[in-house]
Amino acid sequence: MGQVTRTADLPDEGKRADKWASDLFPDESRSRLQQLIKNGEFQINGKKIRPSYRVQTGDKATLVLPAPEPAAVVPEAIPLDIVYEDHDVLVVNKPRGMVVHPSPGHMSGTLVNALLHHCTDLSGINGVLRPGIVHRIDKDTSGLLMVAKTDSAHRSLAAQLKDKSTKRQYLAIVHGVIAENEGIIDAPIGRDARDRKKMAVTADHSKQAVTHFKVLERFPRYTLVACRLETGRTHQIRVHMAYIGHPLAGDPKYGPRKTLPIDGQALHAAEIGFTHPVSGKFMAFRVNPPADFQGLLDRLRHGGFS
Repeated sequence: MGQVTRTADLPDEGKRADKWASDLFPDESRSRLQQLIKNGEFQINGKKIRPSYRVQTGDKATLVLPAPEPAAVVPEAIPLDIVYEDHDVLVVNKPRGMVVHPSPGHMSGTLVNALLHHCTDLSGINGVLRPGIVHRIDKDTSGLLMVAKTDSAHRSLAAQLKDKSTKRQYLAIVHGVIAENEGIIDAPIGRDARDRKKMAVTADHSKQAVTHFKVLERFPRYTLVACRLETGRTHQIRVHMAYIGHPLAGDPKYGPRKTLPIDGQALHAAEIGFTHPVSGKFMAFRVNPPADFQGLLDRLRHGGFS
């Protein structure tokens, strides 16, 4: 169970309590927040309120999140592409189409289901649904993930992500021809106010997000770029590239419908590097993009899709 406190600012004045709660805690569904309000687990100024309560500047909200009930995650004999493994860490090349950890509607077939079958000594820091998971990539993004097998390794890798000392580089095929050879996108990302299933560049309840990009190849209507993450926000590369007018090819959320023939966004986590939690040695890994991604590149290089 955790408790979080927030104070209302002038822009929050007049909002319904459930809308304000939704803005404050975008990872929680609005229906769940309404239930928490009704249960008295979301209070304002120490008092139980109605979802329709109108917020005043200076109001102090307190949310007590009930501890999640443990869910059984069944180990499954799903083949894994293990790039590296030792007693402390594991690096896996996740295929496109695989969900990283179980969630409602995806309790099987995930990377976690496969990892639990492969090894029984995963870090327990993230709980039963996300054992060993330090970071994640989207279902339809392929590529490298680091996994913690001990709690001490988990803490070390999480700290490296926080202080931005890990290396994470992606390959992406984007719409349009990028004029600049390289650039930095420094734009905060938060929940899209119009569609809560999407993220957006916004100043409202957002977090700093920085993506470095470099043009690798240009085609008549597309560009191949390398993107290096300085931060790790949800959908960061997808949102940032769309923000500068070059959405990812095949992206069903942030890109145009008329796009390249690929099942999901053309995004591949090609490189990852981190300091080993025990040896202190910096380790770096690289994997080539999957066949569908490489097939698009081959056709683009031979004048296709123009």
